[in-house]
Amino acid sequence: MKKNIVFLSLVLTGGLLFAQGHLFEFKYKEGDSYRVLSTVQEDVFLNDKFHHHAEIINRVSVRVTGLDENGNGIHDAIFMTSENSTGARGGTFSYGEDYESVFSRDSTGKYDISDEYFMPVVRDVPIFPKEEINEGDEWTAQGHEAHDLRRTFALRKPYKIPFDANYKFLGKVEEDGKTFYKFDVQYTMGFTVAPDLYNSANGDVPVATEGYSHQTIYWDYEKGCIDHYRENFRIEILTSSNALLRFEGTAHAEVTDFTRTSDEKNVADVMEKISDLGIDDVSVSAGEKGLTLSIENIQFKPDSDILLQSERAKLDKIAQILKAYPNNDLLITGHTALRGTRESRQELSEERAQAVANYLIAKKVRDKYHVFTKGMGGEVPIADNKTESGRAKNRRVEITIMDR
Repeated sequence: MKKNIVFLSLVLTGGLLFAQGHLFEFKYKEGDSYRVLSTVQEDVFLNDKFHHHAEIINRVSVRVTGLDENGNGIHDAIFMTSENSTGARGGTFSYGEDYESVFSRDSTGKYDISDEYFMPVVRDVPIFPKEEINEGDEWTAQGHEAHDLRRTFALRKPYKIPFDANYKFLGKVEEDGKTFYKFDVQYTMGFTVAPDLYNSANGDVPVATEGYSHQTIYWDYEKGCIDHYRENFRIEILTSSNALLRFEGTAHAEVTDFTRTSDEKNVADVMEKISDLGIDDVSVSAGEKGLTLSIENIQFKPDSDILLQSERAKLDKIAQILKAYPNNDLLITGHTALRGTRESRQELSEERAQAVANYLIAKKVRDKYHVFTKGMGGEVPIADNKTESGRAKNRRVEITIMDR
C-alpha cells in the first residue's frame, strides 16, 4: 500500500523522480549580439569524379534589434563566406563579401524571412515542440534549405529545398565543464524543380536535388540558444545539361557572445594601453566592423611581405591588447602607397595582411579560423601620396577587433 501511495504521489507531481520534462525555447532580448562561426570540410565531385577539396568558413554576426508584437526576435545579420586561400602561408582566410539579412524568429525556432535575403541557408532547424519533452522523446518538424545560386545559375531568388527533420532529445551532457542538452537531428532531401524556375534563369539550371544532413546540437538551456553543433552532410544537384554536382563533408559551428568594441570608452582604453606600452605610429578608431588599430609606416623588406624585426616587436606588444578580446574575430587589412601597378599593389597589400595575420596566429593570439585578411592596394589612402611622409602613412596594416 505504501508503495502505491508513493507511486500515486509521483504521478500527481509529474513523476519528477523518474523523468523531468523541459520546455525548450529560443530566448531573445533587444540588444543581444552574437557571432556564429562554422567551419566546413567539403569534397566536391563533378559527374562522380573528384574535383577539389574546400575548407570553408561561414561567419555570421547577429544583432537582435527588437521584438515584434508576438515576442519574436527581429534579427539584423551580416553573413560572410570565405574559402581557404590557395597557397597562402599559414592558410589564412580572405574576408569575403558581406551579405545582409533581416528576419524574425519565434520561440520555437521558426523563421519569417523575405525572398530578397539569401542567408541563412538552413532554416527552421531546430524546431522545438511547444510542450515539455523528456529524454528519449522524438518529433518531426518541417524545415528547408535556401541556396544562393545567383552566380552559378543566375537564379534571382533563393533555391529552396523543403524537408522533414526528425528530432530526438538525447538528454543532458557535460563538455569542458559546461552543461548542455543534446539533440540528434536528421533529414533527407528529394526535390524536383518547379517549371516556373526556368523562367527566372538563363542557360543551365538545377532540375533535381537530393541529399541528407545529420546534426548533433548542443543547447544552452539558460541562454535559450545553440552553443555549438556538428554535422555530416551530402547534397547532389542535377542540372538541365545533365551535369551532376555532389558536395559532401563535415561541419562544426560555434555560437559566441562577443564584446562590443566600437565605442569611445574602448577607443580611449586601447589608446592608453598603446601609450603605456610605448608603441609608435599606431592610431585607434571605431568603425562599422569594430575597433581598428592602424599600424602606419609598417616596415617590411623592400617590395616584400617579410616583416622587419622592429615590426615583429611592435606586433608582440599589440598582441597583448588583442588578447583582451578573446571572443572577437580579427580582420587584418593591408594598404600600400601609390607605387607600381594596380595589380602589384593589390597583391602586395594582400600578402602583407597575410604576413601580419600569420605572425599573430603563430603567437597564438587567435587560431586561423578566427583571423581574416583583406588587401585594399592603394585604393584607400589616408594621406597625400605626393610626399614621403604621406606615403609612409598610406603603407599601413589595420587590425580590426570585429564586433560586426
